[in-house]
Amino acid sequence: MDGSNSPDDRGGLDLAALRRNYDAGGLDESGLAADPVKQFTSWLSDVLAAGLPEPNAMVLATATPEGRPSQRTVLLKDYGPAGFDFFTNYGSRKGRQLAANPWASLLFPWHPLHRQVIVEGRVERLSREESEDYFRSRPYGSRLGAWASRQSEVIPGRDVLEERYAELAGRWPDEVPAPDFWGGFRVVPETVEFWQGRPNRLHDRLRYRREGGAWTVERLSP
Repeated sequence: MDGSNSPDDRGGLDLAALRRNYDAGGLDESGLAADPVKQFTSWLSDVLAAGLPEPNAMVLATATPEGRPSQRTVLLKDYGPAGFDFFTNYGSRKGRQLAANPWASLLFPWHPLHRQVIVEGRVERLSREESEDYFRSRPYGSRLGAWASRQSEVIPGRDVLEERYAELAGRWPDEVPAPDFWGGFRVVPETVEFWQGRPNRLHDRLRYRREGGAWTVERLSP
């Protein structure tokens, strides 16, 4: 075997024939906001108006110090000039990787609008106060779930999770304290790219790049 792909491997699916021409509009420098946060707000408003599912879902990419990457979908919980915030178990794979290599990339895949946003930057932990404030806003079940799951660890079966959850529900029937192994991260952007699909694969890619305390906008070839 030479390791090459064959039609049998794909179950008869012809992925090369799947094509779509993007014609939902363009993205021009003259229409951009002065900074990427304002532009992100404008696009996120469009996403909300369009009723896309999970509008704040984003693909978070992290890497080990050796450069081995991993990705997963997480939810954006806040953003602003300081950066883009999400929460997780510090002992999870992403938490461990960010502790050792504090750089990340975020991808917002808003496919129905033929749009993507890519954020790249350094990552810092949110304060304990910020993490606890958000934890208290979560539904009761989610707060218990944060304790029940030793995220990314191998477990023998789902029953382990459910037994742990039931035990914790008995211990904390009302208020659930915030775990010290759980909290927030903030991606502080150095670049933010706005991608708009265009016909004939001549997509618009406009990237904000931080230079000191200001932002420079540059167009990238598709």
